[in-house]
Amino acid sequence: MRLTEPQQQIANNVSRFKIVCAARRFGKSFLSMRQMCYYARQPNKVIYYLAPSYRMCRSIMWEPLKDRLSQLGWINKINETNLTITLLNGSKIVLGSADDPQKHRGIHCDYVVFDEYAIMNPEIWTVMRPTLATTRGEAMWLSTPMGKGNHFYDLYTWAQSQDDWSTWKYTTADGGNVDPDEIEAAKRDLDERTWRQEYLADWVDYIGLVYYAFNELNVQKWQGDIPKVLEIGNDFNINPCTSVVAVKTPQGLHIIDEIELHNANTFELADEIKRRYPNTAINCYPDPSGASRRTASNTTDHKILYNAGFNVYSRRAHPPVKDRINAVNSAFSSGKLIIDPKCKSLMNCLHKLSYREGTNEQDKNSGYDHLTDSLGYLTEYLYPIKRQITPRVEPQRWAINAGPPRRFG
Repeated sequence: MRLTEPQQQIANNVSRFKIVCAARRFGKSFLSMRQMCYYARQPNKVIYYLAPSYRMCRSIMWEPLKDRLSQLGWINKINETNLTITLLNGSKIVLGSADDPQKHRGIHCDYVVFDEYAIMNPEIWTVMRPTLATTRGEAMWLSTPMGKGNHFYDLYTWAQSQDDWSTWKYTTADGGNVDPDEIEAAKRDLDERTWRQEYLADWVDYIGLVYYAFNELNVQKWQGDIPKVLEIGNDFNINPCTSVVAVKTPQGLHIIDEIELHNANTFELADEIKRRYPNTAINCYPDPSGASRRTASNTTDHKILYNAGFNVYSRRAHPPVKDRINAVNSAFSSGKLIIDPKCKSLMNCLHKLSYREGTNEQDKNSGYDHLTDSLGYLTEYLYPIKRQITPRVEPQRWAINAGPPRRFG
């Protein structure tokens, strides 16, 4: 089974777990079939192909798989009811539905393919992961993306910071199966969001997303050592109390860590920062309201940070929320703001915090605003939006120069 160059790159990769985000007609199903045959060539292996429904199993994979295995002369027995093919070497390929994950409990397998994972029940991976334990089996996920709020995106971004996981992202054009003029025709026929998702494999943002400028280009692993000075943005809440930890670089800020403490206070936040980064100078950029006296203590949040040995930098008053958001989006767009992929909660918040429908107000009930506020206080202080101030021009007053007063009479 001959593969295209992108498909071959995936097949040759030795990672145990592979995630492929690919646009329509890239050749995901062909790659799936090839990989299943590759693993089934070994005797007594159990291979699972999972699709969102049995109907999709039949329409996408069942007939092409039977045809291919017949051509190879590998088939011993076919069970049309259970969508199972037993090979002459004792290996078995099973096609199954992910609509009821619990029915797959108790099985064991050597290789699993999750096809169109973005529209599957996400619980399926929780159930299938133990089935690979005794065999140290492998798995591959393939799907067209369904936006950044989808579980496929969560798994894809998480995998980028994990050992023995690899990810790929390919467009329709990369697959080489669709003529360029047909791709252009689809662009004319479809709305932009749909075309970007289906043909470019873009993680299309939510409508009304607050931090719309954040994307994959802003995610990079921090490769250096912890420097002698760190920049930390703080948001004061009881549940959670949050901070983002950054290294200041010649290019801007690289966020290397996140702190979320539930049912905690500012004293505990300061202790956690010192525990994680002892012998490091800390510059804090907290919520400006923390300068006011707290009701539960005789000191303030800012004073607590100062007494902990941190340098505290804050605006005298809150800048407009819009300015803070614009500063963060501007920093993402210009490449000044980079996030380490281990900051999973922060990235999740950036991807999902949206405006309340029909308003310019953030959805505070979502819980996605605390870490993003910490990021905003830090970013806005160091890289504020520079407003263009137009000098006031006094209105011209038109009058007749009458010269010295004249006497009449």
